Amino acid sequence: MIYFALFMISLGLSLAIRSYAKHKSLLDIPNERSSHTVPTPRGGGLAIIITFFLGVLYFTDVVEERLIYALLCVLPIVLISLLDDISPLSSGLRAMVQMFSIALGIYALGGIESIDFISFSLEGFWVNILALISIFWLTNLYNFLDGIDGYAGSQALSAGLGLFVFFANPLGLVLVASALGFLVLNWHRASLFMGDVGSASLGFIFGIFAFYDTSQGNILLWFILLSLFCFDATLTLLRRFLNKEKLTQAHKKHAYQRLVQAGYSHAWVVIASLIFNSFFLGLLYYFENLGSIFIANIIFLSILMFWIERKKAFK
Repeated sequence: MIYFALFMISLGLSLAIRSYAKHKSLLDIPNERSSHTVPTPRGGGLAIIITFFLGVLYFTDVVEERLIYALLCVLPIVLISLLDDISPLSSGLRAMVQMFSIALGIYALGGIESIDFISFSLEGFWVNILALISIFWLTNLYNFLDGIDGYAGSQALSAGLGLFVFFANPLGLVLVASALGFLVLNWHRASLFMGDVGSASLGFIFGIFAFYDTSQGNILLWFILLSLFCFDATLTLLRRFLNKEKLTQAHKKHAYQRLVQAGYSHAWVVIASLIFNSFFLGLLYYFENLGSIFIANIIFLSILMFWIERKKAFK
């Protein structure tokens, strides 16, 4: 079966990347802002991306051409992120490359004419600018949330499953297989990290899927699928801004990081996130009122963030 083959390819590539990274000393060295304590090879996300595009190649007959071209626009992000994993580059350079890829991806999609939010819709050329900013934010927030073992990879599992179930897109299961192969080595305690090459690229890929079809409230569905990451990253950024902190400075204030600081293991946090995602996948599958599920999702997340605040305050 193609998906099992892709899983084995991803696992094999992950093993090869780990070996190469160890040999070349391409290691993530722990510091005071890290959630790990042992130097660990990075760049394993490249296995996910290579495997994913092998799957795209396999399904070219059933996936719309404009979507394939838009997904391929991630390649500059893959390259700049890989270089950054090898030797850190300036945030400005990375941002410019990301913006270029995103603008190219939106162009490949044919532009965004309107976004349906169920109760209202946005129309006009300016929604392309909104899409550009949104995908840029998703590209970077996915990177911000890749801070503990298995977290970013497990989110790819949930979102990939949602892509397959709700959009009948086989690339969803391609993402699942690609992420699973990597997660074998990334589960706590991880022997391989995703790196920017994986996290930034996955953020872009999900952004393209989200804006590929913005009819019938699909953008809300994608927010729900990615809500843990979107809500945590956005709320944390806002709170840091209000605290007048330097936003480009690394920190450990995201909700998932504070849970680890409160004494919960990486595996516990990831399993809890999978349960959360599975619960809302179930709601989306069995109930048709997307607007109500979206509101329930926001309420649930707000309660969750309040509980985390009680466990470990935002300081």
